[in-house]
Amino acid sequence: MKFPLKNKTVVLTGATSGIGRELLAQLYGKNQLIVIGRSAAKLNKFKEDYPEIAVFKADLAVPTSLEVVASEIIDRFRHIDLLINNAAVQYTPYFTDENFKPELIANEIAVNLTSPALLVSLLLPALIKDTQSAILNVNSGLGIVPKKGSAIYCATKGGLKIFSQSLRHQLEDTNIQVMQAYMPLVDTPMTEGRGRGKITASEAAKRIIRGIERGAQEHDIGMVKILRFLDRIWPRFARSVMKKG
Repeated sequence: MKFPLKNKTVVLTGATSGIGRELLAQLYGKNQLIVIGRSAAKLNKFKEDYPEIAVFKADLAVPTSLEVVASEIIDRFRHIDLLINNAAVQYTPYFTDENFKPELIANEIAVNLTSPALLVSLLLPALIKDTQSAILNVNSGLGIVPKKGSAIYCATKGGLKIFSQSLRHQLEDTNIQVMQAYMPLVDTPMTEGRGRGKITASEAAKRIIRGIERGAQEHDIGMVKILRFLDRIWPRFARSVMKKG
């Protein structure tokens, strides 16, 4: 079902850089934007650049912080048309590396997987209404086929894929569409110094928005389309290629 992005109330995470910042810029002026972020300084700067947005400070890795901010959002806006779970972190050391930090495992899972699920749960009362609404979870090709590095990141994206699909089944009799956008390698601070053939964050955001407006449930962007095809017809080769990262 098509989902035109005009005059919508949109909640966005991960807007301080990369794809999220481009989503904010491209959606601004046409929609009411609600940004959840951890850095007060960055949020205040956003208010200078985009005075019509609403900003809420929360740490996505801390459930109680999300509970507080979700309650504030619902109290202020009542109805939400679109939730975009875009925020993610990626740590690259191998488990066998000397500088591997076990304490980062929980943080990566909390930001990448727990927080999207928790925000869905907490904001559901504002998403369920008489008119159309949607949830978009920004995923990765690594949620389809993992690479050798970033094992926890790959696991969280695989988990996000299954969560989104199961959630879609749960909400199929409601007004809420559940979508995923699978990203290729995008030129963002997260991927600095890694990989080749990246698409720009601006182009990534443009394609995400296009997919939302089309109502694409499983939206493969760029090279992810080829990865999906290879995984279907020649999975061993797809895993061999992705293993190298």
